[in-house]
Amino acid sequence: MNLTVEQIEKLYHFTRQHYVEYYDLQTELVDHLANAIEEQWKENPKLTFEEALQNEFKKFGVFGFMDVVEKRQKYLNKKYNKLVWKHFKDFFQMPIIIFSIIVFFVFYKFVSIMDFQMYVIFGFAAIFMILVFVKTYLAHQKLKAKFKETQKKWLFEEVIFRFGGLFTILQIPLQIIIKIGGISEDNKINSIEILIFCGITFLLFIMSYIILFIIPSKAEQYLKETYPEYEFSN
Repeated sequence: MNLTVEQIEKLYHFTRQHYVEYYDLQTELVDHLANAIEEQWKENPKLTFEEALQNEFKKFGVFGFMDVVEKRQKYLNKKYNKLVWKHFKDFFQMPIIIFSIIVFFVFYKFVSIMDFQMYVIFGFAAIFMILVFVKTYLAHQKLKAKFKETQKKWLFEEVIFRFGGLFTILQIPLQIIIKIGGISEDNKINSIEILIFCGITFLLFIMSYIILFIIPSKAEQYLKETYPEYEFSN
């Protein structure tokens, strides 16, 4: 005996009731539950749909579907980090590495000429943080509008447009400033310290550019590769 369309829809509703909000995970769980219920019916045709469903759900333990969600999140976060690393390495291959070196040299000379002035450094940091906030807000609004239209959330899509903990890594250059300095008029920063700061900041800038612009611009491609059904469900 096979499940009806109405019963399949009930399974989707059941996963949503148990805090699975992402359509890809819902589909994965619905497929598992449907197969398990049909197997139970082969052994005991007298079981009702609800009884078979509850029997299978008990196998997930006290936390229900939460372990499945957590494992999937870890897997997709690793997948995302590999994408970031792949694009990061591209900046150190020909011909992009030439452009990277030129930009780094200009950045280093600028910081050196400005003599590591605190107001300049924090001014650039503030501008960049505003850019990140704006991009994050626009991405959130885009996902919100898309969900309103399709009523579907995709976990990997959220991972991509959550920008991978970018706010955390952007604190690193500011921490370097504090470490290097207690920067004041009496505390002269030497060229090695400026070089270290520029090097780390430049690498983080590349990573930020990848997270904010490159990967989101290829989101459709990566989502279709991850979910074959994504193209037909939007």
